[in-house]
Amino acid sequence: MDGRYVFKARVRLEAPQDGISLEPDTAETTVTLVREAAQPGTEGWLFFRDTLWRGEVGDDAYARELVEEWLEVPVEEVSFRELQADEAYVAALKDAIADDLEAFNAETVSEVLSKYLGSSIRVVDDSE
Repeated sequence: MDGRYVFKARVRLEAPQDGISLEPDTAETTVTLVREAAQPGTEGWLFFRDTLWRGEVGDDAYARELVEEWLEVPVEEVSFRELQADEAYVAALKDAIADDLEAFNAETVSEVLSKYLGSSIRVVDDSE
């Protein structure tokens, strides 16, 4: 069972300490960031609920702070791309959501998935 969140982030590189320089002084680049998704029902599995809205980053400043923490570089911009998951992960996610629909203020699992992930779920083959 495997799931991962995929983000695009525009990061800024700066000289990390005195005595080190970059030419030019700073540089920006865009990277794809893949973060392992916690197993449904375990600590951290509600990341999607707490971070995303309709398949987009819900709070830009918060998302930039998270990615800066993960990458340890300044982040100019971040966007959510998709939740990539195998069929077993998606099934377990749906089961975990169904067990506590009240926590999502929703009546169905489909409503929850749409509310937080939009159409940004891609089921991948276990071998990908």
